[in-house]
Amino acid sequence: MKQNHSHDQTRSASRHLEPVYFEFIHSTAGAVCLAGTFNEWNPNSKPMHSTGDGHWLNETALPPGTYEYCLVVDGHWMPDPRAADSVANPFGGRNSLLVVPGSPGAAEAKAAKNLSR
Repeated sequence: MKQNHSHDQTRSASRHLEPVYFEFIHSTAGAVCLAGTFNEWNPNSKPMHSTGDGHWLNETALPPGTYEYCLVVDGHWMPDPRAADSVANPFGGRNSLLVVPGSPGAAEAKAAKNLSR
């Protein structure tokens, strides 16, 4: 059976994941999780891990795109104070914005294609 190699490349490109690091500092937090469009707003699927002294970390991988998210700190939803941008949410609060860029090679190829026009 013949394979469509361009289709395979498209499919593998859509599965390309970029590393994303979250960091939060809260001296009295007992539990911190991430909830957002990247996990269907599930406050339990991406827990952050305490490194001591109120420092919380999470390392994950996401496909390139723009995501909205909140921190869930001891059950209370809040925007990430380290996020550069946020948007209003339907509950009267704010959601943090996370932009996961594509691979550097993809960005360079797109720029070169735009220059050649």
